[in-house]
Amino acid sequence: MKAYLEKFLKDFDYKESDARFLLEEYSKIQENEEANKVFCDLIELYNQTTKFDYYKDFLVKAENAGKIVGVHPYTSGLLIFMCISKHLKELYDKEGISEEIYHDSMLDLRYKLEECKLVKGIIGSFVAWWFPGFFDMTRFALGRLQFELSAYNGEDYEKNGKKLTKGDIVIGVHIPRSETPITKEATDDAYAKAAKFFVDKIPNKQIVFVCHSWLLYKATLEVFPKHTNTYRFIHEYDVTWETHDKEGEYNDAWRLFDMDYTGNVDDYPENTSMRRAYKEYLKNGGRTGGGFGIIMYK
Repeated sequence: MKAYLEKFLKDFDYKESDARFLLEEYSKIQENEEANKVFCDLIELYNQTTKFDYYKDFLVKAENAGKIVGVHPYTSGLLIFMCISKHLKELYDKEGISEEIYHDSMLDLRYKLEECKLVKGIIGSFVAWWFPGFFDMTRFALGRLQFELSAYNGEDYEKNGKKLTKGDIVIGVHIPRSETPITKEATDDAYAKAAKFFVDKIPNKQIVFVCHSWLLYKATLEVFPKHTNTYRFIHEYDVTWETHDKEGEYNDAWRLFDMDYTGNVDDYPENTSMRRAYKEYLKNGGRTGGGFGIIMYK
């Protein structure tokens, strides 16, 4: 498995220092009989089935195995998903899913590592609970965005003669952190790829994209500078409902500012136009939350 991890880290362009650290931490697990058995059992579990409780029966056990040898839970949690990516590739090949989709989907592990370094100062992932969607093959990266099917659970919605009702199958949209801007060309390409990829799995063949994100919170839709790709992206959605953070909370601070909520707005960096604009909004008493948006695709 260590040889596979070396290849995986190289194939997905991990920084040399990060790759070296991950391999050293994996060696600690591999060289301890108890910890190594846990990892081997989890890998075998995934080889047998992709359908199980990824948190209770998988991630927690991997994190506890790491603790035996002093490996941080964020690191061991990331490592176990890297290990089972080997079998995931076999499943992709069996289903005839392209190398490009596999590669783009697995890049999310590196994106989350970069976030963890910035936010927590640790090489690993503090959101490893997010990965199962890729490994049970319900979520896929298709171009710049990530997508997965779900049943619509909102109020009846109609636009341009098309109707959406509770229970209809829709395509959920996720916006991963990556080196590629969310330009119109990139997102249009991603939507087109997702429509083609999922259409045969949607009974009525009606393509509807939905997105639940802090970016779609109604109070902040006009906060971001109008020249930005983010402003253009969020205004393509018709926001139909929203959630609100509790007073004194800002749950998604890390997504924009690369740091956890501290309670002091002055702590946040101002090195981009988006950060400056959002920080000003917060300093003026702006509230935070999330919005749910819909695109009735052409």
